[in-house]
This record gives sequence, C-alpha cells and structure tokens, in this order.
Amino acid sequence: MPAITVQPRARLFHGHVWVYGVEIKARFGDPQPGDVVQLQDVRGKQLGSAIYNPQSQITARLFSYRRQGLDLDFFTRRIQRALRVREEAGVDTALCRVVWSESDGLPGVVVDRYGDFIVLQTLTLAMARRQDLIIQALVDVFQPRGIIQRNEGAVRKAEGLDQVKGVVWGETPEPYVVRHAGCAFHADLIEGQKTGLYLDQLDNYTHVSRLARDRRVLDCFTNQGGFAQACALAGAAEVTAVDISETAVAQAEKNAAISGAGVRFITANCFDFLKERESSGAEYDLIILDPPSFTKTKSSVKDALRGYKEIHLRALKMLKPGGIIATFSCSHHVSKGEFHASLVEAGVDVKKTLRRVATYTQRPDHPILASIQETEYLTGYAYEVVAAW
Repeated sequence: MPAITVQPRARLFHGHVWVYGVEIKARFGDPQPGDVVQLQDVRGKQLGSAIYNPQSQITARLFSYRRQGLDLDFFTRRIQRALRVREEAGVDTALCRVVWSESDGLPGVVVDRYGDFIVLQTLTLAMARRQDLIIQALVDVFQPRGIIQRNEGAVRKAEGLDQVKGVVWGETPEPYVVRHAGCAFHADLIEGQKTGLYLDQLDNYTHVSRLARDRRVLDCFTNQGGFAQACALAGAAEVTAVDISETAVAQAEKNAAISGAGVRFITANCFDFLKERESSGAEYDLIILDPPSFTKTKSSVKDALRGYKEIHLRALKMLKPGGIIATFSCSHHVSKGEFHASLVEAGVDVKKTLRRVATYTQRPDHPILASIQETEYLTGYAYEVVAAW
C-alpha cells in the first residue's frame, strides 16, 4: 500500500484527520488520486489509513488508525455504527442525517434519511469512486425504496469531481410533506435546497418556540418557515416571517397552511427589512435571526462579522426590556467567540444589558468531534434584554 510521511507539527498530531499538501514530507509507492494510503511520521511510525487526492488542498483524510481498506464490509460497519449513535442520542432516525463525513469516520460521505428514501453525497474522490459499494451498504442496512445522489457543491469541485444529481438506486421520490413536532415541510429530495431540508435546525425550532408564548415574534431569514411555524403553534400572539426568496416564502406559506400555523410571510431582503422596521419604531418581543452562511472562506470573516453585528444592532433596537433575541450562525469559519462578540458589541452600542436564556447547537445527528473544529459549525444564543438597573 502506498505511504505518505507527514511533517512534524501537522494538525494530524493534534487530533485532526486532515493532512494538507504542505504538511506532506514524502510519498512512497506512487500513490494515485483516490487511493488509500498509509500515513506515517518521519520515523516511519504508522499513523493510520487515509484517502488521498493530490488535486485537493486537503491531500489526505484519515479514516482509521489501523491498516484498513475500503470494502463493502467496512462501509456496512461504519454506517451501522453511525445509525446506533443516532438511536442512542434519541434522534428520529427516520428523518435525520445518518452519516456525516469525518464525524462518522467516512470523510466526504453524507447520508440523509427521509423515511423510505436516502439522499447520498460522495464529496471526496476516493468515496466517489466507491459509491457503488456505499449504495450497496445503504441498501443492506436500510432497505430503502430509493437512493438519490446530490453530488453538488464546492467540495466536489475542489476534489476535481463533476456536479451530478439524480436517482442512483430504486424508485424516484415525488416531492412530499414531512412533519416534525407539529410543523410541516415540503421535501424535494432531488431539486430542493441541501438534501431536502435543513435537518440540523429541526430541534432548535422546538427549543426556540418555548420562548414564544404570547409574544410578538419576528423570524428573519425564515426559509421554509421552521421557526415561524413552531412559534405560532406554541402560542405566539403574532408571528411575522421574512425571506428574500419568493420561492421560499411561497413554500413556507404552504407549509404553515398545512400545519395550521398562523404566520404572516413577507418577501424582502432581511437587512433592508430590519432597517426599515427599526427606523419606523417597530417593536417585537422575540426576534429570531437564522441567516445563511455569511462567509464560505476565512478571507471574508470580517465582512461576515459586520453582517452579524448589523442584524444584531437592528434587532436589539426593536426589543424592549424582557424581549428576547435568538440568533444563529452556520458559518464554520466564524468562531463561537467571534459570533458571540458581535452580539455583545451590538448590545454595548445600543446600551442594552443582555442576560443569557439559552445556547443552541446542531442536532445530534451532526456529531461534534472534540479535535475537529469544523464539525461544530452551528452556534446559537438566546438573550433577554434586561431592564435598566
């Protein structure tokens, strides 16, 4: 098996599983793109097995601390183990992410389950070349009616892979309605955003809705209206939800009609809407901010932080004492500390004291590994505006 010598002080020696090209000291046995390689230190000590792609900035990705190949038995065991993790965490495994890349020891493999249908992403070259084995393992474990590939996005491009989607096994699913905790969502597994739904926020809809009873709620960047529906169903006095996408708003209106949630939906740029409402003296009791990622690269983090601070400022100005802001970031390049600081700074600027009510993170079907910062990407806080001392 080909081997790679990893430079001292590489991230690998601090618990990470990625090896960048600049961290490679030497290559042996002529490793080819998509191969499994053995990693070793400069003294020749074996560090484990990795997938290899010199076309990618992340040249090697560790998947086992042992000498391990990628065969059907391996994929079956890893998928079964990932499923057990979700079951033990109490996640509804009929609607969840059952495999999440490095967090489940399958770098570049993402598997979402929507009842009888599976959505698969193979985002690294080695896993894409073994997609047939992964599909067979999924069939053996889940006995689905159909498997859809959603092999799109920047990661595939970085690996030198094509953008493809469609049914790869079994039946073709029609768009249908998914229900979760009383809320309704239209799921289009082939054409919808992500793999159909934002599964990582499902539990947070319920968590935040516990703060909504008898409150006037504003839900910005609502997408399919998850927070808005949950708050309305939890007894909010009034719910307004805003998104820039006409398509998303139309879908959210249909979702709310199915669940029986009384929500007023508005199509608008949320930055402009917040500015206009704040300038007009509008007031709310609970404002929810769940924007899409403000940055895809480290180079634009400062711009992202300016964006977070702006929406925090606008929201806080519309909250009286006792009002609550619930805010989220899904930008993994923005650290928890930086995101939190943008909220703190906004509070200082508007001269309002904030008392923490709750913290939020991604659903347990997106496991967080202690040594891999990238696996913890969703951060959320709820803060109450405190009356003047």
